[in-house]
Amino acid sequence: MERRKFLAASFAASALALRADEKGREHYELRRYQLEAGAQRKLTESYLHQALAPALNRLGIGPVGVFSVSIGLESAALYVLMPCLSVETLVGARFRLEQDEEYLKAGAAFINAPASQPAYQRVESSLLVAFEGWPKLTPPRATSEHRSRVFELRTYESPSDQDHKRKVEMFHSGEFDIFDKAGFWQIFYGDMLIGSRLPNLTYMLGFENMIEREKKWDAFRSAPAWKKLSASPKFAYESIVSNVDNVILTPTSYSQI
Repeated sequence: MERRKFLAASFAASALALRADEKGREHYELRRYQLEAGAQRKLTESYLHQALAPALNRLGIGPVGVFSVSIGLESAALYVLMPCLSVETLVGARFRLEQDEEYLKAGAAFINAPASQPAYQRVESSLLVAFEGWPKLTPPRATSEHRSRVFELRTYESPSDQDHKRKVEMFHSGEFDIFDKAGFWQIFYGDMLIGSRLPNLTYMLGFENMIEREKKWDAFRSAPAWKKLSASPKFAYESIVSNVDNVILTPTSYSQI
């Protein structure tokens, strides 16, 4: 027990030490469950719906988004987005869940799955901090109204830290407003602190459907403000994005986003 408390405190302190100027900005854990179709997906979905999401909510983490991959390399994967203002709560959630009897009971089949029939293949997790200019996740109205919606999760990798910083600055220099005028639902923007393929940033946009997505991207690309911003010598004198990873996600029936 003491070891768990020590580890939780150590992880939280390490995360807090990464940035000292994040007051008022949310942190996000973005988790991807790599699955095989069939029994694994059914078991993991049940766990996320009945055990993990409610337990995270009890800790003050939420709204919890759970998404299936509609267009992407791993169609069987599930993405889970966990926002929280307190990085200490977010990083220490694993250890607190181990003491949550309701969670342990609801998730028993997943948690205790035998090695011969594992609940998943692998789990990847990243820790992000919200952009200063977009400090909190914004669920679309379609979520509360239980309307259909799709999301686009975009990750921009940069060749260096300086290029990465300039790409983040580009959003703060007008890109938020261009997305807004084009009609996008802007869900969150996160600077990755811990994860793979650093340095990079990840953000999520939302739409009613794929037809609306195409219309909004056309409006974005043709906007005079975007053409001016993207041609600015400050951002265009060299390539500040070396790779773009793009996944189209559909929320599960129990997703809170």
